[in-house]
Amino acid sequence: MDLIDKWKSQAKAKSKENQNFLKRLKKSRNSKQIDEWVNEADEEAFERIDCLACANCCKTISPVVTTTDVKRIASALRMKTTEVVETYLKVDHEGDYVMNSQPCPFLGSDNYCSIYEHRPKGCRDYPLTHMRGFTQRPALHHKNTLTCPAVFHVVETLKEKMTK
Repeated sequence: MDLIDKWKSQAKAKSKENQNFLKRLKKSRNSKQIDEWVNEADEEAFERIDCLACANCCKTISPVVTTTDVKRIASALRMKTTEVVETYLKVDHEGDYVMNSQPCPFLGSDNYCSIYEHRPKGCRDYPLTHMRGFTQRPALHHKNTLTCPAVFHVVETLKEKMTK
């Protein structure tokens, strides 16, 4: 069973378990070691997962789109920034710009992003498993276990490492 299939069949079933595990991790004094394990699991996951076979993140969530992102996208599309905002974005409940539709309006039927080289920073950074401070974002990582098979793999791998 590949990681995407495993994720689809197990993410919801293990949701509460993963949520509790990630909450407990926040209290860990071993965050440097945890970040190392997370980075290793992240590399392993992305060696085995083809994001183009999944693209669930692009289909179900939106990154925060910064003013800098809007300018970069506008330049790539040869549009005015106001046109990009009016055409593709909305303001969310926190006052941030996000995509106005799901799936992302830039996602093609082949799961390729039409603005990939110019995509928002939030897309570039997703799913945040390659960054330091993994233990400081338990709610976000829990949510991402339900969105991304790589994050699910990272958390499952981390649970194994922590019980050894």
